[in-house]
Amino acid sequence: MLIAHRIALDPNNVQATYFARAAGTARFAYNWALAEWKRQYEAWKLDNRQTKPTQAALRRQLNAIKREQFPWMLEVTKNAPQMAIIQLGQAFQNFFAGRAKYPQPRKKGVHDRFTLTNDQFSIDGCRIRIPNLGWVRMRESLRFAGKILSATVSRVADRWFVSIAVDTQDDSHLPQAKNQGVVGVDLGVAALATLSTGEPPIPGPKPHKALLARLQRLSRSLSRKQEGSANRNKAKAKLARLHARIAAIRSDALHKLTTDLTRRFHTIGIEDLNVRGMVRNRHLARSIADMGFFEFRRQLEYKTAMRGGQVVVAD
Repeated sequence: MLIAHRIALDPNNVQATYFARAAGTARFAYNWALAEWKRQYEAWKLDNRQTKPTQAALRRQLNAIKREQFPWMLEVTKNAPQMAIIQLGQAFQNFFAGRAKYPQPRKKGVHDRFTLTNDQFSIDGCRIRIPNLGWVRMRESLRFAGKILSATVSRVADRWFVSIAVDTQDDSHLPQAKNQGVVGVDLGVAALATLSTGEPPIPGPKPHKALLARLQRLSRSLSRKQEGSANRNKAKAKLARLHARIAAIRSDALHKLTTDLTRRFHTIGIEDLNVRGMVRNRHLARSIADMGFFEFRRQLEYKTAMRGGQVVVAD
């Protein structure tokens, strides 16, 4: 079973600067490969004697020119640009299979991440060794035992995280549900969840609504700052931290609720909600998005499977 553990990092200034450079290199390689893919694909459509673009060919093309045209790429791990192009190839596979939209360019400040293969890093307790950088402290140790496959270092607001993918031997990492019971869950806007057991409704934290006034104030402050100025960067960082706090509050509440349900009940019934259609209602869109219905179902399904239970979806 493939499972990922996301751990907060505690880098110093030098290490954080390296992470930013590696993420920028990965973003540049991804966007470069996307532009080359479009150009080569258009050329192939005009003349079928031309070769169709592939991620392997684009990786070889970048390796042939990066020492002359992009020498700054050599300052970070080679995995940063190579894995970004591999991810682009996977994005095109999903697009051609109808599972995703056409790949779009990555943006600075939004897609700040880079990926390492398992032969390019090592873990020792609460620290991880990054190529060309050395050991970086982690806030906790890796929870799961098994074969480590990859690690993705990403930035959320002004914090850095590493997501370590592990191929474990067993499919279940959690104990079975206690009473093997059955429960139905009704999601709502006034209360996050109402259970069929007759328990009091479980309220949602509604972090976006609670912090909306502060969010609006910081957004107005950002809009008044001059483009490219230091004050604008500070205001942008404050706004990003608040967005991250809102997401963390919502995620914490959902994790606690789904963990409690999967621990107590073996079979859980939920509604087959069309969240995408529900948020089109402009009167309820903000409240629905603030509850996180889709994330609730996602967490419930994988946690139930790990405990040997099942989720029954009612129309």
